Amino acid sequence: MQQRVESSLRPRSSAYLNALSLEIEKRLQRALASSSQRRNLLKELFADVALEIDDRAKDIILSREDQISSAAYGVNGRLYFYDVLADYYVRVPPRGKPILNLIVQLWSQSFASHVFALLFHNWLFEVQLDDADVQLRYASALIQGATNVFWIDIQSNTRRFRSLFQYLLNEAALEPTRLNKIPIQAQRDLYLLMSRVIFFYNSVEKLESFLKLCPTFPNASLVGGPADILIIELADQLQKLKVEPVLLHYLSQIKALRGIELRIATSTRLKTCLYSFTSPGGPMYPTRAVRHAAWDALDLLFPVGRFPRHLISLSFRLLYPWYWPSSCWYFIMYYIKVVCCCSLRFIFSSWAKLRQPKGA
Repeated sequence: MQQRVESSLRPRSSAYLNALSLEIEKRLQRALASSSQRRNLLKELFADVALEIDDRAKDIILSREDQISSAAYGVNGRLYFYDVLADYYVRVPPRGKPILNLIVQLWSQSFASHVFALLFHNWLFEVQLDDADVQLRYASALIQGATNVFWIDIQSNTRRFRSLFQYLLNEAALEPTRLNKIPIQAQRDLYLLMSRVIFFYNSVEKLESFLKLCPTFPNASLVGGPADILIIELADQLQKLKVEPVLLHYLSQIKALRGIELRIATSTRLKTCLYSFTSPGGPMYPTRAVRHAAWDALDLLFPVGRFPRHLISLSFRLLYPWYWPSSCWYFIMYYIKVVCCCSLRFIFSSWAKLRQPKGA
């Protein structure tokens, strides 16, 4: 289980976090007062909350032991302001209450859910809310905000919000005690969200546990089990991806699905999705690297029918003569490289044998 940053509230640290909270509160008040600048103010606040903490601020906020333990957060030991603020509002709830009230008044504004998800994702699973409507509203805002910030990571091919993902997966989705604190509809939405991004954040080793803790869905008899729901969300996510490195990463990660049992309809859906990336041109316009990665994933996950698929694909490629020159050039260069590598390997191995003493 991931441990959150638990810095001791030294006077200097407490004063610094309190000052940050006051600044956030002032910005939210300005956003509430200015309808024309509201979106820009919230956007700037979101950007500042998502900033990485520099060494000077770390010295103030964290003790020496905390700085060592904080290396587990973010990417390559990076720590962000939303990490420490989210924990601060759990330990000192009164400090976060004015901010929460202001965010509620800005509920419908862009970036309000982003800020809420970053600052109060920990708080939502630690407190006990008696009002079911308020609980559902907060949980829905969390899912919406997390969806938005994860999409920012995907579009920029970064992992700035990885610690948020790790908390939602390890401390919420995989912890029934915390998960049951939010309504069942929010639990389902959280499962769908994690299904879309679990491959992006390199957590395929948690798939088995994740599938076992899938909440009940009312349409499960039509859609299928936990694995089917995950694949449906994954296929939809793949269709939306336009960033080549991210798409290549997904295609390499989904090989972990090999051997998973699926309904015929779900299996066909995944095949169709992967097959759409194997041909040049519309509607996906995949690059050569993406096409090859899609073929590799398709052949690994569905080995039956591999050769007929390639034969059909080649037949259709012949119907588009404008692709012939590039394909021929690629194949020629590929086999030239193969021949050169084999020749060099043979020459070096023969040379090594000739240099060996005859009596050896």
